Amino acid sequence: MTLQDSPFLRACQRLPVSHTPVWFMRQAGRSLPEYRRVRADVPMLEACARPDMIVEITMQPVRRYEVDAAIYFSDIVVPLKAIGVDLDIKSGVGPVVAEPIRDLDGIKRLRDLEPGDVPYVTEAVGELVGELGDRPLIGFAGGPFTLASYLIEGGPSKNHEHTKALMYGEPDIWAELMQRLSAITLEFLRVQVAAGASAVQLFDSWAGVLSAEDYRTGVLPYSSWIFERLAALDVPRIHFGVGTGELLGLLSEAGADVVGVDWRVPLDKAAQRVQPGTALQGNLDPATLFAPWSAVAERARDVLSRARAAEGHVFNLGHGVLPSTDPDALARLTDFVHQETAG
Repeated sequence: MTLQDSPFLRACQRLPVSHTPVWFMRQAGRSLPEYRRVRADVPMLEACARPDMIVEITMQPVRRYEVDAAIYFSDIVVPLKAIGVDLDIKSGVGPVVAEPIRDLDGIKRLRDLEPGDVPYVTEAVGELVGELGDRPLIGFAGGPFTLASYLIEGGPSKNHEHTKALMYGEPDIWAELMQRLSAITLEFLRVQVAAGASAVQLFDSWAGVLSAEDYRTGVLPYSSWIFERLAALDVPRIHFGVGTGELLGLLSEAGADVVGVDWRVPLDKAAQRVQPGTALQGNLDPATLFAPWSAVAERARDVLSRARAAEGHVFNLGHGVLPSTDPDALARLTDFVHQETAG
């Protein structure tokens, strides 16, 4: 099999597949004991800047599960760190920004990202492509709204009050911030594709906190700008956010080839909300994996049944693998999906 024959890439392109392809968001991470061993004394952002660790952590789930694609190990704030933003990822908290950005002076300090800022990405992707052979590597970046939220709030937020206040009350400053973040995100994805990534996912994890109208005016133009420019790279483009049931049509309108769906919206309903010519990714509730196997199988079968309404389907969870998930449950689920859909 060649890379272009990969069931994952074919499903993204809405072509016939030998079986429904499977990969899991956060398949490389805290649920794996080998990951915890490798990362034991290494801070997250250091791990994301070391090619040897990126390669090892990206490959761990590929060795353990028969997933149909690997996802590049990184974090959404890596490109911000690379251009000099003073931030860290604190255990149990998430990304924390030393000086939140809430005015034009702060925004002007956000310079463009250049390939030379992230040489470890180019090196790691090149090595991974060599190891993966005919298995695709998915490039990864955070969406501009989610990056903006971290920069403005100074860290994770439940209400995003400072972010929304800037969006609602200072539209010109908001536009300047989103334009800069969009350019940084685009370049980070371009670097990964140039090094050999076969697909990309834009992970706008906080977009679901917005109303459809606010997303349309404050985020859609920038997501669309990114996807328009990625089109020239001729790789499948995936768009995902959490809690985005009311935004699925807009996520699709932004221009992605595949829209990721969280567990809150059944795939047959999601298929009615996205634009024609869009494949779907998802969407088993990650918590299902803690139930007895009979329940996991029943619910996975339901996802596959509903996915027949989609023009193409990549099986995934509706969000990332939870840290205390039993890796054996993911291995069994992967095999189950392959067996259920073979032929």
